[in-house]
Amino acid sequence: MGPFLMLFAIYTALFLLGMFMMKAGLYTLSGHRLKRWLMRFTATPLQGFAAGLATTALLQSSSAVMVMTVGLVAAGYLSFRQSIGIILGSNIGSTVTTELMTLDIGDGAIPLLVSGALLVFFGRHRLVLGIGMTAVGLAAVLFAMDGFGSLAKPLAAYPFVDAWLKETNRSIAVGLLVGIVLTALVHSSAATIGIAMGFLNEQLLTLPAAIALLLGANIGTCITGLLASIGSGKEAQLTAYTHLWLNVVGAALFAFWTEPLASFAARLSPAPDVQLAHVSVLFNVICSVAALPFVGAIERAILFLHDRNRA
Repeated sequence: MGPFLMLFAIYTALFLLGMFMMKAGLYTLSGHRLKRWLMRFTATPLQGFAAGLATTALLQSSSAVMVMTVGLVAAGYLSFRQSIGIILGSNIGSTVTTELMTLDIGDGAIPLLVSGALLVFFGRHRLVLGIGMTAVGLAAVLFAMDGFGSLAKPLAAYPFVDAWLKETNRSIAVGLLVGIVLTALVHSSAATIGIAMGFLNEQLLTLPAAIALLLGANIGTCITGLLASIGSGKEAQLTAYTHLWLNVVGAALFAFWTEPLASFAARLSPAPDVQLAHVSVLFNVICSVAALPFVGAIERAILFLHDRNRA
C-alpha cells in the first residue's frame, strides 16, 4: 500500500473515531432520555417524525437511531407503523452532520481538541464529560475532512483512483454503486460524503457525480438497520425494510435530477462541499416531507411486499 493510501486509511479511521466520539458524547449528555422520547412522542406519524429528527440531530447518527428504533420495535415498545415516522424524521436529522462537516474553523480545531481532551481526562460530571467527548469528536472529524482534501490530488495520481474518478464523473450509476458499497463497508454515510467532499473541493469530482455518491450513501446506510433486524421479530424486520425502500425510491427518483440539483446548489454557495451538504438537506427534506402524509399507504405497501399474511 502506498503512503498516500495509508494516510487515507488513517484519515478515514480518524473520521469514524470522531463520529463515534461525537455520538458517545451527545448520548452521555442525553442519557437514556432519547429512548424515552422515542417511546413517548410517537403516537402519530407527525410526532414520530419530529422525534426521529430531533434524536438523530442530537446523536449525529441516523444508523444509531435506526438500530435503537429496530430494538424498540423488536421489544414491543414501538409498533411498525410508529417507526415509519421516526425513519422519515431521522433522514432529515442526519443532514445536520453533513452541514457540520463543512465548517471551516481554521486553526480552531486544535484548541477545540485540546480543550475537549482536558474535559474528558479531568471532568467528573457527566455534563462535562459529554461536552468534552463531543468537542474531541468534532475536532477529529474536522481534521479528517482537512486530510481528505489534502490527499485528493495525490490519490488521483494512482491509476485505479483516476479511473474510478473518470467513471464516476461519466456515469451516475457508477457513483450510486460506489456510494452504496463504500457506505455499507464503513457503516457511515457521513464518511462517504466526507470523502466525496474532499475530491469535490479539488475539482476532481463533479458536483453531479458527488450527488450520485450521496444518493448511494443514503442507500448504503440502510445495511446497519438490516443487520440489526436479523433474528428480531417480524415488525423489526419490516422497520428495516421500510428504511431501505424509502431511501431506494428517493435515490432512484433524484438520480434523474443530479444536473438540475447541481445547478440549483451552485446558486446557494460558492463552496463545493457546502453545495453538496445543501443538496443532502434538500433531498432528505423533500423525500421525507412528501412521504409523511402517506404513512398508511407505505405501511400497506411494505406489508404487501414482505408480509403477505398481514397485507
